[in-house]
Amino acid sequence: MLEAGLIFLIVQGHFERYGLSSATTSIDKCLMIWNLKPQSRAYRFTGHKDAVMCVQFSPSGQLVVSASRDKTVRLWTPNVKGASTAFTAHSAAVRSVNFSCDGNFLVTASDDKSVKMWNTHQQRFLLSLKGHNNWVRSARFSPDGRLVVSCSDDRTVRIWDTVSRECINTFTDHTGFANFVDFNPSGTCIASAGTDNTVKLWDVRINKLLQHYQVHSAAVNCLSFHPSGNYLITASTDCTLKIMDLLEGRLLYTLHGHQGPVIAVTFSRHGEYFSSGGSDSQVLVWKTNFDSIPYNEVLKSHSVRTNPDPAPHITDIHPRIPHLHTSGPQTLQIDPRTYVVDMQSSDPPVLDIGIGFFSKPKSTTAELERASHSAGQVSSSLDPSCPVSTYGADPASGEPITSLLEDHTGIPPKLASTLGHIVQQLDVLTQTVSILEQRLTMTEDKLQECLDNQQTVQQVRTS
Repeated sequence: MLEAGLIFLIVQGHFERYGLSSATTSIDKCLMIWNLKPQSRAYRFTGHKDAVMCVQFSPSGQLVVSASRDKTVRLWTPNVKGASTAFTAHSAAVRSVNFSCDGNFLVTASDDKSVKMWNTHQQRFLLSLKGHNNWVRSARFSPDGRLVVSCSDDRTVRIWDTVSRECINTFTDHTGFANFVDFNPSGTCIASAGTDNTVKLWDVRINKLLQHYQVHSAAVNCLSFHPSGNYLITASTDCTLKIMDLLEGRLLYTLHGHQGPVIAVTFSRHGEYFSSGGSDSQVLVWKTNFDSIPYNEVLKSHSVRTNPDPAPHITDIHPRIPHLHTSGPQTLQIDPRTYVVDMQSSDPPVLDIGIGFFSKPKSTTAELERASHSAGQVSSSLDPSCPVSTYGADPASGEPITSLLEDHTGIPPKLASTLGHIVQQLDVLTQTVSILEQRLTMTEDKLQECLDNQQTVQQVRTS
């Protein structure tokens, strides 16, 4: 168990290649690299000017990428020097960033309703994927890098072809917002987590819903596939983690440990560990015991799973039998507070990195120290039962800000009529802004094209 005084909301976390370090981000504008070796220091990287929403190690483990509400993406060298480079990626908060399998490309998702691809080493814009009409919460590459999946507050999950730049399929099964989406390790399926308390799995080859889990009592914020593809772990606002057995199509474990909404969860590269972070300021690192389960007998009844399916092609559509979810009669409840030694340190060894690289005022350190003393007061004022406002929820009511008026109860008719009129006017304003964004994007594309042509002309002249 790890804790840092300034971290009062863990937004996202990820293990590096060899599973010896874990990266976490927070609305305290910092990125933390935790070394899981005993007596090792943690590193705090500073540079972002607003909440850091997402983090991921590159496949080689030599780089760390982070996305922030300050509209930028930063590439870090995860060592004691902590050097980084930043580029403005979107016109609004960047919610998600993800490396391709070879580490050469990045895909970002933003509140400006767009998904963009970038060249990692040149930090150069490549293409934009547009089709969502609300905030895009998450975007991920397929294992082979040819597809991108994204989810949005418009209640859709979309699959994109990175070559044609077209949306090749749209799933509308969620009745609420989709918070997170990802491919399974073989790239044949996608899973999404939603505010409708459900987790859904689709086969991207036959475009059908395969499994549907409604095992949480509140919004599901994040999910992660085990490297084997046989398990799926989810994090929810109901303060629990749940592990699903995808072969059997049932809930396997319910894990308790966080004292508030669980915001993020991820498996290590080889699946021996997984980490979770929540609004209770805690980062919990768990050790798996999947190897102790005799799955040889289980696999005999799932012969198609014995040999992993190859990566799917867009035209590779052949009939498969959906494996529907059936709830197990009993679920094993695990509470680590009962029989796990608390390794939490109230004063973990942390090395601040990055202040000298970004020309921050000298008073910044003092401000951070004052913030660390007030973090406990801020944390105690948060209601763990309410969704965090960062995820588009009203802290007072706990309802999504963009939810329909019909979803509310107890509103007087006149007030509902007035609010409905306001919503209509906001819709008109939103459409106007969307049109302006499209024109701005077209202008940016034309400008980039002109710059490329100018560089070509200069190269011709010099040659």
